[in-house]
Amino acid sequence: MTRTATVTRTTSESDVTVTLNLDGAGTSTVSTGVPFFDHMLTALSKHSCIDMDINASGDTHIDVHHTVEDTSIVIGQALKEALGTKAGIRRYGHAYVPLDESLARAVVDISGRPYFVHSGEPEGQQYHLIGGHFTGSMVGHALESLSVSAGLTTHVTLLAGRDPHHIAEAQFKAFARALRTAVEPDPRTDAIPSTKGAL
Repeated sequence: MTRTATVTRTTSESDVTVTLNLDGAGTSTVSTGVPFFDHMLTALSKHSCIDMDINASGDTHIDVHHTVEDTSIVIGQALKEALGTKAGIRRYGHAYVPLDESLARAVVDISGRPYFVHSGEPEGQQYHLIGGHFTGSMVGHALESLSVSAGLTTHVTLLAGRDPHHIAEAQFKAFARALRTAVEPDPRTDAIPSTKGAL
């Protein structure tokens, strides 16, 4: 079974195309016009072992918000499409990831019920400019936009952290590792992992 998808979304604010292969090795080509976001998406691909080809352009001369949000939405849409019926997946995944002084935890349920909980960041993180123009608030917004579009229940918690770059990166990597487990085929069953028979 091939678990791949390509999704394109064009608005007056951005033009985004994403191709995913859930059974890849974590190779990626990422170009969004937002350098720090490219860094985070490259890490997302690498640590989830999901191959990603992401090409986005947008009104970054105004703000990075639209491009980050729209790219995350399309990644989520492609993830949902690639998962298909979700038969035979593990469904749940969790991970703890340290990055020097920072420690993040992510828990993912491929539930079909979009829900996002984000906590633990220190006050001021949301205003910090990482890489000169990527505000700290974009971390939670990107992960929420992806999760809602994919139909995931996601909890991301920062347990420790001081450096804004480390705080952001630890959260993306924790989410990636949790997602890797959740989308993996379950070697014990090819059934849809729900007592309802549908996700």
